[in-house]
Amino acid sequence: MQDNIIDQYCIMHSEKESKLLKEIRDYTNKYEQAPAMISGPLVVNTLKSIIQLSNAQSILEIGMFTGYSALGMAEALPGNGYIDTCELCPIHGETAQKFFNKSDYKNQIKIHIGNALKTLETFSKNSFDMIFIDADKINYIKYYKMAMILLKSKGIIILDNMLWSGDVIKPTSKESETLNELNNIITEDKRNMNTLLPIRDGLMICMKK
Repeated sequence: MQDNIIDQYCIMHSEKESKLLKEIRDYTNKYEQAPAMISGPLVVNTLKSIIQLSNAQSILEIGMFTGYSALGMAEALPGNGYIDTCELCPIHGETAQKFFNKSDYKNQIKIHIGNALKTLETFSKNSFDMIFIDADKINYIKYYKMAMILLKSKGIIILDNMLWSGDVIKPTSKESETLNELNNIITEDKRNMNTLLPIRDGLMICMKK
């Protein structure tokens, strides 16, 4: 889904990624075994637009990988804004921190290495303006339920990969079954207003009432 012609056309006609973001993307494509895990320009531009439209200042990211989306979101934050980002793999944390240290936003991004579900338990209720979920799909339902607790009223949750290359329509894997179930849970959750967009591999946007 991510390499189709429409996506490339949209990227060409959207705000260009910063030099450091491109450096992270190039590094990921060259050295990582699963470079498709990176969120990419379309998703990050969407996140940046939502941050600026909503005036978000406190952001939680669940699933950092090599730091592309975290840095992209930081570029859209005000000077007093901050990002707490969760990552399971220490090596990815080291990689991302090296890139963050080269940016103007290194003091606005805090990396939390370890099991994200345990990390989320350390945060206070109603403490984030926006939460971006892009981690292991099997735990997406748990992440969403915890995110709704951590999110402030009028806050926004964005979940990536919610179409799973279209496999959510007739699930054939545990991941697509979980994502399809979560799409149904979110749609029936009266606590928010949601929209599922076919951006890249599917972005679900939830606005908490």
